[in-house]
Amino acid sequence: MRRLTAVASCMTLVLAGSACTRGNGEPVAGLITKTDTNPFFVTMKHGAQKAAEEQGIDLQTFAGKVDGDNEAQVQAIENLISFGAKGFLITPNDSKAIVPSLDRAHKAGMLVIALDTPVDPPDAADATFATDNYQAGKLIGEWAKVKFAKDGKQARIAMLDLNPNQVSVDVKRDQGFLEGFGIPNGDPNRIGDENDPRIAGHDVTDGNEEGGRTAMENLLQKDPSINLVYTINEPAAAGAYQALKAAGRDKDVTIVSIDGGCPGVDNVANGVIGATSMQFPIKMAELGVEAIAEYAKNGTKPQNTAGKDFVDTGVQLITDDPQAGVEAKDSAWGKQNCWG
Repeated sequence: MRRLTAVASCMTLVLAGSACTRGNGEPVAGLITKTDTNPFFVTMKHGAQKAAEEQGIDLQTFAGKVDGDNEAQVQAIENLISFGAKGFLITPNDSKAIVPSLDRAHKAGMLVIALDTPVDPPDAADATFATDNYQAGKLIGEWAKVKFAKDGKQARIAMLDLNPNQVSVDVKRDQGFLEGFGIPNGDPNRIGDENDPRIAGHDVTDGNEEGGRTAMENLLQKDPSINLVYTINEPAAAGAYQALKAAGRDKDVTIVSIDGGCPGVDNVANGVIGATSMQFPIKMAELGVEAIAEYAKNGTKPQNTAGKDFVDTGVQLITDDPQAGVEAKDSAWGKQNCWG
């Protein structure tokens, strides 16, 4: 009967697009990312697979079809529960809607770790391994504030966010940037309720290049005087730059972003992006897999970084245009430490 159950579970995983267990008794764990196309999550997957090999973990991987695809992540959790996995890592597409599935996983005795994006409420996961997204936004805001003050320029800011869902990562980066630039937030848990005249407008990008280009085109039509662009990530920044170049504005508009992927660091070196905050997705994945391995051995759960409600995996400002009082590394350092 146990053999039949294992075969049935294995078939479920095959149908979901994941490899079956190797049958050597290794603990099974899962990695469920938002998509399998964004370089950030591709890098995270590679880091998790390498760590799983080192830790003796049989890693099953899943992803949503698009950013925001909660249903695919729900199905992945059901597959892992049926397979008897010890735990899983997840970058939630919908921080609230995924919680009932996390509760079912806990009832099955699994360790649940959020990567990059916290769930809502945060304690619905056993731990979160993530960038301090507020700090990442704050760093590029501080850099831009000093640069514009030094140049004697009044900012007209385009805010290129993720999507309309008010996802926590999106909110924290957006609000961190505003604080860093010195713009008062309205509700710190919401995007777009500020009334500062320096903000030309918000639009959404879905975190990809095409969305960034379209959002930038929309905002330029609304306000051609935009001279500073905040972007949720570097693919959106690349798209924004294309729109600015087509409009003949690429030389007089500053773009700031968050990610630290190698293409983004190249764009810093080439002057496309003025400054970016580098994340470390490989570190997130490695620490997450190590935590599941430890839990499988003795039931130990990870502890948060002191003073925070998550495990902080670090952030570093990258720019070739350093500003006084804002600590940063240059693009050469960025190339040595980038991902993707």
